Amino acid sequence: MAEILVPFLKWAGGKRWLANSCRNLFPEITGRHIEPFAGSAAMFFALQTDSAIIADINDKLIETYIVIRDDVDKFIRHFRWFARNHSEEFYYKTRQQQFRSATKRAAQFVYLNRVCFNGIYRENLKGEFNVPLGSKTSVTLGTDDFRAVSALLQRAELLTSDFEYVVDMAGEGDLLYVDPPYTTKHNYNGFVKYNQNIFSWEDQARLASSVKRAHHRGAQIIVSNADHTDVRALYADQFSIRSIERINVIASKSRYRGTTTEMVATNVR
Repeated sequence: MAEILVPFLKWAGGKRWLANSCRNLFPEITGRHIEPFAGSAAMFFALQTDSAIIADINDKLIETYIVIRDDVDKFIRHFRWFARNHSEEFYYKTRQQQFRSATKRAAQFVYLNRVCFNGIYRENLKGEFNVPLGSKTSVTLGTDDFRAVSALLQRAELLTSDFEYVVDMAGEGDLLYVDPPYTTKHNYNGFVKYNQNIFSWEDQARLASSVKRAHHRGAQIIVSNADHTDVRALYADQFSIRSIERINVIASKSRYRGTTTEMVATNVR
């Protein structure tokens, strides 16, 4: 397998840990790699398939991927400018700015992600990014390789879309990897923010139904989700289910971080 490309974004609920420690869960792919919840696209960067559909409802996220794919040199110039000018004052000024250039908006997106609190993406009801400055001071990272990212993204169709439309594209030979915001029937937890909308329990049920349709079309499927009785019940009739242990790094204070589990439902044999 190809060497893993480290995702350039930090994303709440991101799957770097799964890509690094559980790659044996993923089969050989003869068709496309399809992700309807892109986030940091950790699995796409790890598996590096020849053809992919990467989608998310967050239009700013997908625009960033498109810019890096199609105009990486100009993106790098803008991003380096943001990095050179970083300060607390500059961060809050930049957070409020609306740029006309898609390339500059993409560089702004990555800059804000690098230095905001915990890499969280959150918008207010006006669609404005409103996460405070975090404690990190490094804007550029030793793992940054935007040209390699751009080359890999040449293989991907990038879509801003609701998940159901994308799941319905999956068929025989495709690998559908699904990693939605984690909500349960009785508890809207910290992953419910889905752009400016709440990812509801009704969305969870709609997702499970669409995934089952893809299963009957012959797609290979891996779903990671909240390890909760409610969520397990959505998939238990047609999928194998297991719990996978991981470190919880989302809590704002280290004393609240510890080991937790996530559910993986799959039809991969």
